[in-house]
Amino acid sequence: MIAAAWLLSLPFRLLAALGLRRSVILACLFVLAVTAYGVAEDLGLVDPPAQAAPAPKPAAGQPRPSRAAVADIPASYLRLYRAAGNRYRIPWPVLAAIGKVESDHGRVRLPGVRSGSNWAGACGPMQIGCVPGSKAGNAWARYGHGQPQDPTNAIPAAARYLVDHGAHRNLDRALYAYNHSRSYVARVKELARRYARGGGRR
Repeated sequence: MIAAAWLLSLPFRLLAALGLRRSVILACLFVLAVTAYGVAEDLGLVDPPAQAAPAPKPAAGQPRPSRAAVADIPASYLRLYRAAGNRYRIPWPVLAAIGKVESDHGRVRLPGVRSGSNWAGACGPMQIGCVPGSKAGNAWARYGHGQPQDPTNAIPAAARYLVDHGAHRNLDRALYAYNHSRSYVARVKELARRYARGGGRR
């Protein structure tokens, strides 16, 4: 340690012996250090300083969450609804409305939401059919991956189901395919308007 310090002090002693002032010596060393760092950066020997990532921009055509949405939807679910909406070009408030109607965003403790299936054979927070031969069918086999009780799997599966049933052309028809009830379609659309900023009030 002492030897290393002595070796590092040699340039200072040599320049001082030549009659240069300390301020000049320090300025020279600073220029040398900056130059060495630049060369090392160009050679890929050091990483450039980290820069803050720009704030994500909302996807085109996707509304921002309303106050009602932020108040009612758990933050983790809201992120999943918005991500699936962006990926599959489905209005995220529609996915959130389905999640609200089916399981109150995973908060209800009914059979099938957090484990197993319900009496109709539906599973998970989006209540997608997951039991072969049941009333709800087994849409999960086609549209789902992993465990249907996991919202990170269930929400994209619901989006894929809607897209496959024509949501890009006729959203009402796709919602009716999801649950064969006109009142269900109306309820989902009403909630979706409430969840979209500027789309409706409580």
